Amino acid sequence: MQPYLDVLTALSRANVRFVVVGGVAVALHGHLRATVDIDLVIDLVPANAMRTIDVLTGLGLRPRLPVEPRQFADEEIRRDWVENRNLMVFSMWHPQNPSIEIDLFAAPPIDPEEMLADAYYVTVGELQIPVASRAHLIEMKRLAGRAQDLADIEALSGDDDE
Repeated sequence: MQPYLDVLTALSRANVRFVVVGGVAVALHGHLRATVDIDLVIDLVPANAMRTIDVLTGLGLRPRLPVEPRQFADEEIRRDWVENRNLMVFSMWHPQNPSIEIDLFAAPPIDPEEMLADAYYVTVGELQIPVASRAHLIEMKRLAGRAQDLADIEALSGDDDE
């Protein structure tokens, strides 16, 4: 988990506006489950997207796609990837440690501003990690609809402490 904390710390220090979603968010809501990556919804305004990419590449991460990483910050290029290449997430991984993978939503199903406003914060050491609210996480899982997502919805729906 330490490499991921390093990534989240670096993003926070760079004032990147992001929310943790996916399996890690489910775990941070108290439901342990295996996952191999961290899924993030970021504010996709160009400056924030560029800061995100700069932080990740500065940590040694590279895109899985054969593209220049900074292209992700370009709204027109990203829209083309989404509309014409069915890109859902922009995956970045670390060549020296392939188990480190960060997935950035290219077209989040929920407005990032709304997700940031409703984020649930988890404290890890001195770090405040913004995590998707239970309602937003359930909505995203419902839209994905895979077997694991449905199991996550069931686990999250049984909670009423948020």
